[in-house]
Amino acid sequence: MRCEVVAIGTELLLGQIVDTNSSWIGEQLALVGIDSHFQTKVGDNQPRMVQALRAALERSDAVIVCGGLGPTQDDITKEAIAEVMGVDLELDDDIAAHIEAMFTSRGRRMSMNNLRQAEVPVGATAIRDPQPGTAPGIIAPVGDKVIYATPGVPSEMKVIMAGAILPDLVRRAGITATIVSRTLRTWGESESGLAERLAGRVAELDRTGNPTLAYLASGIEGIKVRLTAKGADEAEASALLAAEEAEVRAILGDLVFGIDDQTIEFAVLALLRERGLTLGVAESLTGGLMASRICDVPGASDVFRGSVVSYAADVKFSVLGVPEGPVVTAEAAAAMAAGARSVLGSDVGIGVTGVAGPGPDADGIAAGTVFVGLDLGPFGGDAGPEAFEVKLPGDRLQVRQFSVITALSALRSRLLALRAAAPSETAFP
Repeated sequence: MRCEVVAIGTELLLGQIVDTNSSWIGEQLALVGIDSHFQTKVGDNQPRMVQALRAALERSDAVIVCGGLGPTQDDITKEAIAEVMGVDLELDDDIAAHIEAMFTSRGRRMSMNNLRQAEVPVGATAIRDPQPGTAPGIIAPVGDKVIYATPGVPSEMKVIMAGAILPDLVRRAGITATIVSRTLRTWGESESGLAERLAGRVAELDRTGNPTLAYLASGIEGIKVRLTAKGADEAEASALLAAEEAEVRAILGDLVFGIDDQTIEFAVLALLRERGLTLGVAESLTGGLMASRICDVPGASDVFRGSVVSYAADVKFSVLGVPEGPVVTAEAAAAMAAGARSVLGSDVGIGVTGVAGPGPDADGIAAGTVFVGLDLGPFGGDAGPEAFEVKLPGDRLQVRQFSVITALSALRSRLLALRAAAPSETAFP
């Protein structure tokens, strides 16, 4: 079965919103074994939407339309689908009642235009379960083919895709095999470096065809290695996946810091928790980004003491005790890490300073020059605070993001070395 994606919204064409929905849907289709050869973007114009849908139906067996199901006048996806089907829209009383109940539960008055979201093309089926928002998804048969419609809100789209659309597609395609996947998150090696390390393994996988391996550079999320296996049932597919993961881990070693949704900050917090250590951070060019990432991890409060955003040089001097002088140096980064430990009362400190760009700083230090300081106190032996320099690529935001994952990865490496030297009684997951 072939399925393609049509993303609706003039804002997508103008570049005001990046179309991440189509990418995510394409990935999910691949994971369940559905071929997808085309993705289209079209503005909020009914004739052009109809044209795009008809072209998609000529090429494919199924079409997933994303966006244009809201209550405003430019939300005309259902009208376009109805025109393709050659039918009118009709009010679904159950959906209307559901929408009204959602507004009532939130203590809000429902505008009458919200009832537009309860209209469904005659012959189509509204997706009532799941319906995470006020706009239901739609399953609309067109001859022996089908159009699915989802809201453009990513969180709502993902729930409807996983709960209704993907299972229906798999049923229609007659797929009985199970496809499972796992993402290994890495840092410390470039994408080309990973490819070189895994070249022999990839050649073997290309020969067998199952499992498969793919790379995805994902900024602050690290470089991902996606493993996918197919089997007659879940047990067979999972066994293949587990065996392949073991092969890849044996090659990459500690470059792998997590799987699937496990971030570098999750991995670092787990290691700190294992040793009973707390963490304090002093940030300059990252401006609180590291603290924000750490606080996204549930339960971080039992490890993370806080962050001092010492953006200005005088704050580094007066709050963190950094010696007066240049602040984009290894010495300043080490002093910031020690200051974070002292000011925040933590066992471990990180300090990050550098030049995010877009150009060099007032002293002529090039953009992308970053110094990371680490202070593990008595747990780090007699070395005291340490620091190192890295040259990071990209624009201002990328340099800041790469600084965060570089600093956390460095701390992870030091904690792994501590574990190897003196294993604790608590096993790290």
